Amino acid sequence: MRILVAVAEVAVVDGEFDIEGQTVPDRFLRHECNEWDQYALAEAVRIANEVADVEVVTVTIGPERAEETIDRALAAGADRAIRIWDDALAAKDLLDPATKADLIARVAREEGPDLVLAGAQSAGEGFGATGVTLAERLGFEWAAAVDDLDLNADAGVAHVRRELEDGVGELTDVRLPAVLTVQTGITELPTGVPDTGEARDGDRAVLNLDDLGLRVAVDGHFEQQSLTVPEAERETTLFEGAPAETAAEIAAVLREAGVDR
Repeated sequence: MRILVAVAEVAVVDGEFDIEGQTVPDRFLRHECNEWDQYALAEAVRIANEVADVEVVTVTIGPERAEETIDRALAAGADRAIRIWDDALAAKDLLDPATKADLIARVAREEGPDLVLAGAQSAGEGFGATGVTLAERLGFEWAAAVDDLDLNADAGVAHVRRELEDGVGELTDVRLPAVLTVQTGITELPTGVPDTGEARDGDRAVLNLDDLGLRVAVDGHFEQQSLTVPEAERETTLFEGAPAETAAEIAAVLREAGVDR
């Protein structure tokens, strides 16, 4: 059995930052593995530890800098890693979900996975559409926002629970091969993963668009028009006094807000 995991590197800003043109300068950024994808990989490794003969392969779209994320994925239990990059991709301001799905689909067709796992969304653009678009490209069954997974490999069925709105969950069965996008918390993240310098060596490959036969994939459908710093709107109420008094005041505020309804 083979599990393909889409792992993205995302840029994260801490605190205040400036915008120059339509980019945030590197001095304000740190790069790390997308949180949702960390859980997707951890779930794949969990399955591999419980089911015999499972190979976990990651696929990442990103520049050489993303090798650090790949190192951590290999250290966390992935068997192989594939990175997709090209000068034409580097020239794009924004890679939309359809473009990413086209790229990953070409890798998936070569790898022939029984299961594809991806994060439900990205901490970067936050489209939340790459996984389900990938399923459409591959013609696989799919489920989104999965927060619990019980895989019956022999029967070729994934029993999943999906997180819906307002805390509602949905239980459903998805036949393999399938694409599942997972929520954070679906499993426990590993602790004590080695630093990148200590990560074990693993098979890895770098593919460009020519390798994938997808030169037209960079046309895309989205174009970034502007980038702005969001305005922070916060209202803070400080309650001071004896515990009994402040508790009564807080209770009154909550009742007025309708929390007790």
